[in-house]
Amino acid sequence: MSLLDFVFVLGILGVSRLVQRRHTYPEKLTPYECGIPPVGDSRAPFAVRYYIFALLFVVFDVEAVFLYPWALVFRSLGGTGFIEMMIFIAVLLLGLVYAWGKGALEWI
Repeated sequence: MSLLDFVFVLGILGVSRLVQRRHTYPEKLTPYECGIPPVGDSRAPFAVRYYIFALLFVVFDVEAVFLYPWALVFRSLGGTGFIEMMIFIAVLLLGLVYAWGKGALEWI
């Protein structure tokens, strides 16, 4: 990085600082909490089931992404590719049945 680049970056940051609007009011200074005023302890306990549900969603969503490329090259893979994908789907279904049995998909 040359000296000219460094001066250019500092110049742009300086100009931005000079022309910015400064409206400070209480609502702007509070942290954004989805429209809910932040009240109480920040370490308040929450139900772990929401975290587990979100984690399961991410896992199955990412695994579903693997189905798309497989479907595109399905004909060229032959029987071996089909069997491998059925094993993959069986493992996913086994995980889903396990999570369902443990009650991880229950909201209440």
